[in-house]
Amino acid sequence: MTVKRNCSISPGALVGLLAFTACLSFTIGIAFAAFGAWPVLPFVGFEVAALAAAFYVNGRHATDYERVALHEGMLEVEIRAAERIERHRLNPHWVQLIVRQADRDTRVALRSHGKEVEIGRHLDASGRELLARELRGRMAEARMA
Repeated sequence: MTVKRNCSISPGALVGLLAFTACLSFTIGIAFAAFGAWPVLPFVGFEVAALAAAFYVNGRHATDYERVALHEGMLEVEIRAAERIERHRLNPHWVQLIVRQADRDTRVALRSHGKEVEIGRHLDASGRELLARELRGRMAEARMA
């Protein structure tokens, strides 16, 4: 099973939105500068730069995912965050599924041999609970085989 981030805008649309926002901001800034409020222009530049930085960080994480699969009798967990990919191979007979409830939040992790791997970070609390039930069932099947 694969869990991906909710990415509701394409990279091209994101660039278009940034260009539109930059043009609009600079147009307003230039209009204020024409009426003598020229100190507005550096702030417009900072605003557009901050927005571009936020879009860049969002774009780096647009392809983040978590993949959990049973393969050749092993539970394989692959986590991609930006350009970093972590791979963990765990024996399903030794893995503990940890579900922590705190207020309205749920955390799900797999623990084996002193190593704990958190999964379901891209899901809401109800999605994590569903993920935990699904994993519990699949690990029970793997232990029976």
